[in-house]
Amino acid sequence: MQKVLVTGATGFIGNWVVEELLKLNVNVIATSTNTEKAKQFPWFGKVDYVPFDLKRFLPTVNYFDFFHQPSHLIHLAWEGLPNYNSKFHLEENLPRHFAFLQNLAKNGLHNLTASGTCLEYGIKEGELKENDVVEPTTFYAQAKNELRILLQQMAKEKPLPVKWVRLFYMYGKGQSKNSLLSQLELAIVNNETTFNMSGGGQVRDFLPVQNVAEYIVKIAMQDKVTGIINCCSNQPVKVKDFVSKYLKEQNKIIHLNLGFYPYPVYEAMEFWGNNAKLKSILEAK
Repeated sequence: MQKVLVTGATGFIGNWVVEELLKLNVNVIATSTNTEKAKQFPWFGKVDYVPFDLKRFLPTVNYFDFFHQPSHLIHLAWEGLPNYNSKFHLEENLPRHFAFLQNLAKNGLHNLTASGTCLEYGIKEGELKENDVVEPTTFYAQAKNELRILLQQMAKEKPLPVKWVRLFYMYGKGQSKNSLLSQLELAIVNNETTFNMSGGGQVRDFLPVQNVAEYIVKIAMQDKVTGIINCCSNQPVKVKDFVSKYLKEQNKIIHLNLGFYPYPVYEAMEFWGNNAKLKSILEAK
């Protein structure tokens, strides 16, 4: 039976990925830094939970054995978000995460899926494709892109199927309290009459986190399509329209105070992902 290790299992995406994996006939090994937090999730008693703090990585440890010899890894852990522009992503996270993944691969891991970010593309407008030249502008995106390059080089030497999932925008239960929809839901709960936001003219690519988790699992459990894979909808939507639609679905009326916050400088105004590679996986029989 396949054994799938999920790092960052108690995170926004990781929680849903674990739930998705439990629908399959696989053994799930979940890991995170906080056991008490993990115990709060419904899946805790259904998985093999192994607590681990990546900051305590030791090169002398065989992590393939430490995590009970998984056949697959879905690597979602990453420290320090949403602080996108700190050098620790490059100076600390990048070398530590690569050493950890390299350790697993050298000691027996057969299949690796890791999460990337659409921010790797940099400030590019329009539809983004996996073979586009990337120009990441934040230290976080640079670190992720460098990790991808290192993993793909490692995969040529082993060899090892590596799937690099570039995540776009997701929403749903468990999202950061600072996210757009979490703030909007708080405004609804507090019966606010006005919601402060950016101009809302930026165009983005949104997916419910349940869909994101489903797609990550399907990507991870196949080997025909490897390399970079956009995890996105290919449906460009203006942020203000996305917010208005959400309010309508909730049957709520709140005035949108557009332009209260400036647009982020590290992103293009209008971009979304091409999902042809993803669709080829989802439609495969």
